Amino acid sequence: MNSSTHKFYKNPDLVTLCDNKARWNLPKFRRMSFRNLHRINRYGIFLRSDLVLALESQQDLAIQQIPLVKKMLEHNSFCSLVVAKDQSILFEQYADDFPDTQPHSIQSISKMFLNLFIGELVEDGLLDLEKTISEYLPDIGSGYANASLQCVLNMDIQNQYSEDYLDPFSSSYLQEAAIGWRLPSENSTEQTNEEFLNNVKAIDGVGLENNTGQALYKSSNSDVLSLLLEKVSGQSLREWLLSAIEAAGFEDGLYMGTDRTGMPTLSGSGSLIARDLARLGLLFARRGEGVNNRRSGSASFIDKTLTNPGPKYMKLKREPPSQDDFVRYSNQIMVGKNWIGHGGYGGQYLLINMLTGVVAAFYSVLETPSATDVEFKTNIVLMLEEISNQTEQNE
Repeated sequence: MNSSTHKFYKNPDLVTLCDNKARWNLPKFRRMSFRNLHRINRYGIFLRSDLVLALESQQDLAIQQIPLVKKMLEHNSFCSLVVAKDQSILFEQYADDFPDTQPHSIQSISKMFLNLFIGELVEDGLLDLEKTISEYLPDIGSGYANASLQCVLNMDIQNQYSEDYLDPFSSSYLQEAAIGWRLPSENSTEQTNEEFLNNVKAIDGVGLENNTGQALYKSSNSDVLSLLLEKVSGQSLREWLLSAIEAAGFEDGLYMGTDRTGMPTLSGSGSLIARDLARLGLLFARRGEGVNNRRSGSASFIDKTLTNPGPKYMKLKREPPSQDDFVRYSNQIMVGKNWIGHGGYGGQYLLINMLTGVVAAFYSVLETPSATDVEFKTNIVLMLEEISNQTEQNE
């Protein structure tokens, strides 16, 4: 048979359908897709640790009595909640359709790895946070060339890259073709992630400085930092990730999506089981100290991330209101009162109370058209805050 007559069809999970979204990201497919994104995306790696951080169950029954915990665990988006401290699991609950061995997309929580890796280079004197990106990446486009490394770390620059989940044609969706989350459009060639990033431009007639006081959230920032990290260190992103996984002591492992060249997408392609997400948080709680005297990250950089917060990221409606109502963005981390963490597109969150060492890892999948819900997202953070505060009070 002549090859020109072979029948074929496009991979159905990756075809762009309505609302300019790939099928896996449409509301009716999203819950299952977030559990299988490590198999749906076109390229990826899997990394396991030789040593596993032991965790023993010591259930704190007071956690399940918190009204907001009850509310969130009854929400139809809920998948799992794991609360841990030191080497104890204080609370662990899963939805009926979500087993404890199930990997789940952590989306932008993946960015937290960059705090560990960049922190090491800063501590070793290999990076100057005041230098511009082009001093490290001479081929970068005008959207990043004159931005300081610190501003990129803090989501504190403006350029033509947009990440508006209500806009199906924003840059963050268009980037999916470069990271294997959707097929390229008709009559276009597939870019590598580096090629995509080098084509991000400055806004015509406007500098890169952000004068709004609000974080301008861009996943492209994290991928630019990934390029910089690999070039400056001379070590592959795969090796960086493996060092963190072996320090954290994951029991399952990290599934990380890549582009066609094998470049890991640290902006949002990680998948973990819930207990391993908690183990990642425990690594931060220990300020990078890992199992068997391993380490990943810089304790001083983590502390500076907490004490020198960047621009405002989101407002929390606490009662009564306080000066701590704003979550800020600093060094690829979201920073609250005494805690650091990160959220993920569609409903995940990892929060680490840096005073008590309590870690709370939450998985859910929002099935709204945009995968967003401001009230739900706020309630996740308030719930995890309250869990860590109540746990502190009970000690």
